[in-house]
Amino acid sequence: MGIQWKIKSFENLSVNELYDILRLRSQIFVVEQNCVYLDLDGKDKLALHLFGEFEGKIVAYSRIFKAGISFDNSSIGRVTVDANYRDRKWGHDLMREAIAGIKSHFGECKITIGAQLYLKKFYESHGFVQTSEMYLEDDIPHIEMKKE
Repeated sequence: MGIQWKIKSFENLSVNELYDILRLRSQIFVVEQNCVYLDLDGKDKLALHLFGEFEGKIVAYSRIFKAGISFDNSSIGRVTVDANYRDRKWGHDLMREAIAGIKSHFGECKITIGAQLYLKKFYESHGFVQTSEMYLEDDIPHIEMKKE
């Protein structure tokens, strides 16, 4: 049995799904990356939440936005895979699902992301191109990338 993908609006997430998503994000972006920042940035209610479940556990996640919320174009953010499952390359599946989700839910093809610099090649493998100089966000090097 493989990973099962779901996309839900904030209002349609169950309490348990929301808890598990926020726990995963905190586990990766706060604890693993040793970065103190406010993950709950007020955008979750505006996002569609894409997550992958494996054996009853949320192991991959991203949120997707229509144009005008995070960037002028549609966008993908909070891209993460549980460290215990990264050897399965589900991050690539997650990006393919996120790109497809933007096309099917928003009818958009242009996507902008704020990518952590060390993941540049990963995002390039999905058709993204660097469009900015490096900048710091929460003391982590980032670059803006776009996909047409």
